[in-house]
Amino acid sequence: MLDLIFRAQTHTQTDTQTTTMSAAVLSTRSLRIAIVTETYAPEINGVAHTMRHIVEALLRQGHRIELNRPRQSSDESVSAIGAEASADAPMQQPNFDLHLVRGWPIPRYSELQLGFTRPGTFAAQWRKLRPDVVHIVTEGPLGWAALIAARRLGIPVSSGFHTNFHAYSQHYGVGIFAGMVDLTLRALHNRCAVTMVPTAQIRQSLHVRGYQRLAVVGRGIDTALFMPSRRSQALRDSWGATGDTPVAIYVGRLAAEKNLSLFVQAAHAVQSVNPRTRVVLVGDGPDAAALRQANPDFIFAGMRTGCDLAAHYASADLFLFPSVTETFGNVTMEALASGLAVVAYDYAAARRHIAHEKSGLLVSFGDAKAFVATAQKLAETLLEMPTVIGDMKQQARLAANSLSWSRIADDFSAVLCDAVDGKCSLSEIDSKDFMPQATSLPT
Repeated sequence: MLDLIFRAQTHTQTDTQTTTMSAAVLSTRSLRIAIVTETYAPEINGVAHTMRHIVEALLRQGHRIELNRPRQSSDESVSAIGAEASADAPMQQPNFDLHLVRGWPIPRYSELQLGFTRPGTFAAQWRKLRPDVVHIVTEGPLGWAALIAARRLGIPVSSGFHTNFHAYSQHYGVGIFAGMVDLTLRALHNRCAVTMVPTAQIRQSLHVRGYQRLAVVGRGIDTALFMPSRRSQALRDSWGATGDTPVAIYVGRLAAEKNLSLFVQAAHAVQSVNPRTRVVLVGDGPDAAALRQANPDFIFAGMRTGCDLAAHYASADLFLFPSVTETFGNVTMEALASGLAVVAYDYAAARRHIAHEKSGLLVSFGDAKAFVATAQKLAETLLEMPTVIGDMKQQARLAANSLSWSRIADDFSAVLCDAVDGKCSLSEIDSKDFMPQATSLPT
């Protein structure tokens, strides 16, 4: 259906009067970027987190940003599209414009919204102040409306692949629709000049499914926020953890797609080694109530942000991350930067940035028994050879040190410049890997 709507809309005559990028922009490479997303800070999820850091870094580099997103709870005082956000919404500063549209809560994900506006609204907005490139972050109705409008005006469009909805559908009882979901996502991304993906592994997976013009642009980590020195004995005391009590932690959405039943099994295996182990879950979601009821000895910290979140990471010892649906997994990098011993499946951020048995432990993708056994082995090592785990934590921190958001923004803007210059051919883009390398780890 979306494909038919797209064809009908794009038969409109292209606005040829505004198709030439100014020579000034070409010479300075300072772009006006229209970003279209259905989630953004202060909402708490990986996409919002990633885009906030990229936008802030792009602004520091001198780019001009126009952010289009649905209204959030923090926007109740905002009465008109195009008005500035309220105090706790995203930044208000020069070269940043915020445009708000109406939203509708996503089923089973009510804290986020689908954005709704007509392509004609975007077209009118961009005729008045034309962006050099439109970047679509999410593949909902708002993204489709932006794609239609940009194509109508001849504005280059890039997109980002942030969420593996194709895999998510398997965890919500609608796996029968996975093919249709993938078809819809592919239809949007293949109409863009380029689609940015976070890892070479995701690029390969999408390529074999028919996605085209894929460029790998990695993710960064705020190492000034997430650091081992945030460790708080007062916080550990509140968990009932003395100085040498192990704490195993999970951070993320409490929902089916995160495979939390496996986290529970792994946590119990850790407790079987050392019954004093405390288990902490940070986050919220539709499965929170059931998890609390089934695991009364676990500590449920709820949503945490900023320095508070960083303290929760650093005050733990082991990070167990059993998810099999990540496109990247920002929490893995936050755990590494916080100096935790990490157990994760061998894919996404973990594959890219963990050196097995040096800066963390990797488990063959999808092997649940091995995941539990690895968590148990890590607990045994922590009990019997704590210096080995201490070395692993130091290497974990090193693995995160070189991944600054400013470097990621450099790569992001380089891909956008290629899109603006018409250089995003299939052969040129599919061979590009902008993922920065982590600091080399000593053997």
